[in-house]
Amino acid sequence: MGADMSVIISGFGGQGALFAGILLCHTAVLEGKYTTWFPSYGAEMRGGAVNCSVNISDKEVPSPIIDKADAVIALNDASQIKFENRVKPGGFMIVNSSLSHIKPKRTDIKYINIPLNELAQKLTQPAFVNVMALGAFIEKTGILKLESIKEVMKEMAKTVSAKKAALLPNNLECVEFGANLIKNQMVTV
Repeated sequence: MGADMSVIISGFGGQGALFAGILLCHTAVLEGKYTTWFPSYGAEMRGGAVNCSVNISDKEVPSPIIDKADAVIALNDASQIKFENRVKPGGFMIVNSSLSHIKPKRTDIKYINIPLNELAQKLTQPAFVNVMALGAFIEKTGILKLESIKEVMKEMAKTVSAKKAALLPNNLECVEFGANLIKNQMVTV
C-alpha cells in the first residue's frame, strides 16, 4: 500500500479502539515514521461510540483529520455503518463479524470479515479483539512490523498496573494470531 497509510479504528467504549490507535502510533514512532492519532468520543458515556484516526507516513503528516481512509477497522455493526463510506476506493475494511452481520454496500473496497469475539474467546477472552484486529491490519498492509508492535506492547506493559501487565502474554498471542489469520489465508482478503 505504499509508505503512507490512514486508518480509522471504531467501536464502542471498552473495545479498545482508542488504545489500538495509540499502539499503532507508538509502533510507527519506534520504526522512525511520522504519525498522528486523533480520538473522537460519542455523546454517550461508557459504552458509547468511539473512534480514532491514525496516519502513518514516511514524511510529516500535515493534519490528523482523515476524510477518506485507506482502511477502517470496524469492531461493531454501528462502526461498519458509520465508516463504510469513509474508505477510499481500493481500500479495505476489517469487520468484526461477531458483532456485525451487515451486508457490504460497496464493491470498490475489500471486506475482511473476522469473527474477532469468537476467536479471542477461544484464545483467552474477548477483551483482546482490538489487538487481534491490529495484527490482521499490520499483516495485510505491511506498513509496520509485527515484531515492532510486540516491542511496544512489552514496553507499555512496564507502565501499567500489575493486573494489566499480567495480560501481556494474552495481548502478544492475540496480535500474532490476527496476523496469522491473514498470512495463512484463514480469512478471505
